[in-house]
Amino acid sequence: MSFKLNPPFRAEHLGSLLRPDYLLQARKQFDNKEITYEQLRVLEDKAIAEAVRLQREVGIKSFTDGEYRRHMFYDGFFDHLEGFEEIQNPPADIFKASRSEVLQVTYVPDVQAFLAKDIKRASTTLCTGKIRHVKSGYLPQFEALKALVQPEEVKNIKLTLAAPEWFHLRHGEHAFRPGVYANRDEYFDDIAAAYRRELKVLYAAGLRNAQFDAPLLAYFCSEPMLKGMQEAGEDSEALLDRYIQLYNDCLAGRPEDMTIGLHLCRGNFRHSIHFSEGGYDAIAVKLFNRINVDCYYLEYDTERAGTFEPLRHLPKNKTVVLGLVTSKFPELEDVGALRERVMEAAKVMAAGTGESEEEALKRICASPQCGFASHSEGNLLGMDDMRKKLALVKDLATSIWSDA
Repeated sequence: MSFKLNPPFRAEHLGSLLRPDYLLQARKQFDNKEITYEQLRVLEDKAIAEAVRLQREVGIKSFTDGEYRRHMFYDGFFDHLEGFEEIQNPPADIFKASRSEVLQVTYVPDVQAFLAKDIKRASTTLCTGKIRHVKSGYLPQFEALKALVQPEEVKNIKLTLAAPEWFHLRHGEHAFRPGVYANRDEYFDDIAAAYRRELKVLYAAGLRNAQFDAPLLAYFCSEPMLKGMQEAGEDSEALLDRYIQLYNDCLAGRPEDMTIGLHLCRGNFRHSIHFSEGGYDAIAVKLFNRINVDCYYLEYDTERAGTFEPLRHLPKNKTVVLGLVTSKFPELEDVGALRERVMEAAKVMAAGTGESEEEALKRICASPQCGFASHSEGNLLGMDDMRKKLALVKDLATSIWSDA
């Protein structure tokens, strides 16, 4: 029973990087129709070349484009499918909520946080027609990045992908228009078919390293959400099971030499906002044993992610990337303390599988807990802080693994 490495690499990152100011300004100008797409593209190309150079200089091997061509980390899939429509200023009643006789309260952590902080809801995307894959939104991003690395490095490029359940958790039965699909299974089946086509297109272009960004799965660790679902009559365990099936349907038939990772965090909105708390204990058995992915990128930089105990359920054929370094704030962690945490995780994993701690350590890598800019405006740290964080991850890796 073997596990995959290289990718994931000993020193990893999660995909998004802080945008340079000139790119943020250009994006505003483009949104205001002050510059053309071609003018924006020139500056995106420049910024991405700088991002690749940064990754190379600090020793990161899983190259990404920093998600510089996106506004939000989940852009690029649903917005390119036939059958989906962007809804501006979405009404409150299309969001899932728990209800009492006098009160309706949304239970999805990020939507709940926006309301609590009086943040205007962004647009959303709903299914208004039959779902069909007509073109890849990710392919142009991948092809452009390929041109910036050596031919032998193309297999290392990591493309971050939207979670297939992204719009369903918050909208439920409102995620698709009545009459388009009779039930959620039909809706999920067509999303899965579209993702299988997407992965086939990307694989043909040379992609061998993909990462689904799935913070919604971590929401199933949040007690307030689970309580809200119960009050609304929603079976959280059944829904989690259905999402797991959705992932497996998306990945059915994928090539053996394509590494698929799954990233879980508790929110990473602009200005370092998080949305939920809760350890992985409630979902660990299903998460690690029933989803057909190769590795897990797990937030572990604060107590809100819980302990390493759930890692005892990680089977011997899977790898974990421990997100020990925060990407939310500039303060640098102590590399010695980080090293001790890696060893602690290996000890827990070994206790769960019966392997030695040395063997368990081989299945561990390290990273920041999330991206630096899941939202284009980014987190509360500067470009130099980000460089130091990435360099710290590399230093940690080289202090533990000879193949880092």
